[in-house]
Amino acid sequence: MDSLPYLIFYTILAFLLGSLPFSVWIGQAATGKDIRKYGDQNPGATNVLRAGSRAGFLLAMILDISKGALAVGLAYQVWGIQDWRIIPITLAPVAGHAFSPFLGGKGGKALATAFGVWIGLTIWSLSLAALGFLIIWRLIVRPPGWALLLALVCLALVIAIGFRDPIFMIVLVLQSLILLYKEWPDLRQRPSLRRGNS
Repeated sequence: MDSLPYLIFYTILAFLLGSLPFSVWIGQAATGKDIRKYGDQNPGATNVLRAGSRAGFLLAMILDISKGALAVGLAYQVWGIQDWRIIPITLAPVAGHAFSPFLGGKGGKALATAFGVWIGLTIWSLSLAALGFLIIWRLIVRPPGWALLLALVCLALVIAIGFRDPIFMIVLVLQSLILLYKEWPDLRQRPSLRRGNS
């Protein structure tokens, strides 16, 4: 991947991989229903569960994570692309999921795919940290978009203190723009503590 045309080709390929709407397809196959009519109308794995299929939910979640991990892991871990060229590759599957051309640009929130990207970059170190922060903040604050924002801030602190890798920080910032854009309806609401409102 030394040439720019090859980098562009792989980035487009990673985008197309990320854009595959596994949750919609699996939800239709497992339940016979359009999962976008359930819950938050998001074409994501959680709505496969809401539509009535636990097995479909697990399969959709695994595939949504894997499409981010596969694209980035091959580039970063196997082919050794660990400079600025990894940045568009890390964003491509997340953008593909969030703005899937298979769904007319109306994709999912891309959290699972973003999680997969961090698996591809760091195997488990930052990916598990991200998951832990998100779970903790989901238990503390609502709506979910604010929990995501706070988890991303915590992850940025971990990268700044523990990794000191400017490429990771750039990836996180650009990835966060996509994730928070998809959470904009939540972020327009005032955050509240779960215990205080229960």
